[in-house]
Amino acid sequence: MTEFLKKYILKKWWLPFLLFILSSLIFLALISSTNKTLLNISDYFFLFTIILLLIAGFWQLIKGKWYIEILQLGTLFVGVLALIFISSFMSMFGPDTDTFADNLKLPDNVKLEKPIDTRMGDNFESIRPDSIKQIIKEKTDFQLYNSFQPGLYEYDLWIKSKQNGIVFLKAFEITQEIELSAPRLKERSSMRISNTNDSIKKFSTKDDFTIYEGDWGKPYGARFEIWFKPDNNGKEEKLLEKNYIIEGWMR
Repeated sequence: MTEFLKKYILKKWWLPFLLFILSSLIFLALISSTNKTLLNISDYFFLFTIILLLIAGFWQLIKGKWYIEILQLGTLFVGVLALIFISSFMSMFGPDTDTFADNLKLPDNVKLEKPIDTRMGDNFESIRPDSIKQIIKEKTDFQLYNSFQPGLYEYDLWIKSKQNGIVFLKAFEITQEIELSAPRLKERSSMRISNTNDSIKKFSTKDDFTIYEGDWGKPYGARFEIWFKPDNNGKEEKLLEKNYIIEGWMR
């Protein structure tokens, strides 16, 4: 792997340069796409080429080829700024690409809660409010949190369990019973649960998960269900459900 990196990435300075330009063009071409799979692939490819260009740029600096390093890192800096500007411009003034929530109304006959806002820590981690951290629960409960952007969420679960296993979320738009962000939501919202020795214990997500349907500023009602899958290959069991007002993630 090291030899491959030196031969094709570091010594051929133009290769990471061209890959970055290619990934930028792909990113721009797909910026208005509604295909989430293609969008994720383009995002990861773009991030990969940024890392390659950074590595190649610092390699050229170490080798004393500062003019190539300036070309590579300068292109990277200008390219990323340009893409951020274009993405922001299209988000504010471009046409809506996700119309999922355009005609949805909040149901009148359902109790809806709002996710609690978190704050950003020094290391960009999400920090729960102190009022929540100090709460003691006497029965199984679930709390949804807004992460750093609309459409990104985290949660806490208070649970009494006699088994080890995995908990995960399922989510549904309430008025039409449309399942949201399946099957990715199951994977991204999964948490490992251990035997709590017949007492209530709190478990918290370490990363956020995404609800893709909808867009910023277009709230709608969603039912979140907590499911438990024991390690002994037993049957999946729904533990509880709660209704929240949410927004989808803007892309």
